[in-house]
Amino acid sequence: MGLSSIAEKALEQGKGILRLAPTWVPRSFCVPGRRIKLHPDDYYVLGGERGGIDERWLSSTTPAENGPLTGENEGLSQIVFEDESGVQKVTLKDAVNEMKGEIIGDRLWDEYQSWPMYSKFFDNMGPLPHHIHHRDEHAAMVGQNGKPEAYYFPPQLNNHGGDFPYTFIGIAPGTSKEQIKECLMNFTKGDNKITNYSQAYRLEPGTGWDVPPGMLHAPGSLCTYEPQKASDIFAMYQSLVNEAIIPEELLWKGTPKDRIGDYDLLMEVIDWDLNVNPNLMEKHFMRPKPVKDVAEMAAEGYSENWICYKNEAYSAKELTVFPGQTVTITDAAAYGLIVMQGHGKLGVWDIETPALIRYGQLTNDEFFVSEKAAQQGVVISNPSATDPIVMLKHFGPLNPDLVIE
Repeated sequence: MGLSSIAEKALEQGKGILRLAPTWVPRSFCVPGRRIKLHPDDYYVLGGERGGIDERWLSSTTPAENGPLTGENEGLSQIVFEDESGVQKVTLKDAVNEMKGEIIGDRLWDEYQSWPMYSKFFDNMGPLPHHIHHRDEHAAMVGQNGKPEAYYFPPQLNNHGGDFPYTFIGIAPGTSKEQIKECLMNFTKGDNKITNYSQAYRLEPGTGWDVPPGMLHAPGSLCTYEPQKASDIFAMYQSLVNEAIIPEELLWKGTPKDRIGDYDLLMEVIDWDLNVNPNLMEKHFMRPKPVKDVAEMAAEGYSENWICYKNEAYSAKELTVFPGQTVTITDAAAYGLIVMQGHGKLGVWDIETPALIRYGQLTNDEFFVSEKAAQQGVVISNPSATDPIVMLKHFGPLNPDLVIE
């Protein structure tokens, strides 16, 4: 079958809901936190040179930027079509390019000609270096899009906090640009001590943060669900973290070749006013917010909260279907989803939450809901007498259901 035929048959088989295969991504500069259900023998299955697998990408049409050793289709979600002849796959990226608005809706296709976001589980044992994602104007210098992102810390994946469950974010008020520039110029001299000029916040499962582009941040060691714009651009501004030296090439990642060595450009990438805001927590911290009246939802057998809701580039919800309940959930836009807890039915699909996944193994925990199916309503049944179904749902830009305050 050709790509379009596989995608069409998969969409037909799922009645507008596509089944996705797990997408695992290694990072050479990270140490896996081992909380994303991958088999213990498989975290380094791609070899020591590639590093450990500490990310699972969700609903992704964005290739991973992992250097010259990056595998074919690394970071790209695969649609699974299975019938009596066996299993066939096509990337979600190719399927969207072929079927356009039939999958993501005409609104998004006409504006972006792509699915312009993805989400991931980021699962690192220690903190990441203080780093930055570029705004559109700076990312355009290397042919990429800017990258806002959001964090949510799922309770189901955070049975332990890792080595440092605190996130540095922003720049402490009163810091001068000269002090930060000096840190950047000291990058190759050992510890450039840039987090001396930041503030760390303790991370709490069941809450999240909004991180606009241009914001310095050093994510802590909770396992994180991260909806984000479809881009993989970043630059590391901290030279030493957890006693590990960060290669200088990562300081200049995202810098045009003819501007490498230009520390003024690195400073331009920082949105200064955003970073020195004294009310960072008030502005960027997110607690779950009910999508509608709590009692009304409870009477219908479910609970649903906005968990990422401060950026128009994406949004996310956490849906809980109570034990023994069957509900119909409507949304105005297409979305990807990952099942965090429980088992049951999602439309025509059996859904379940695996406790352990081998690299390359298929699962029934990740799906993509087309706009038409979302608007018609998705029927979810929970046969358990005790266990709720919990899923996280990630949406593209300008979700019509979202009101940004």
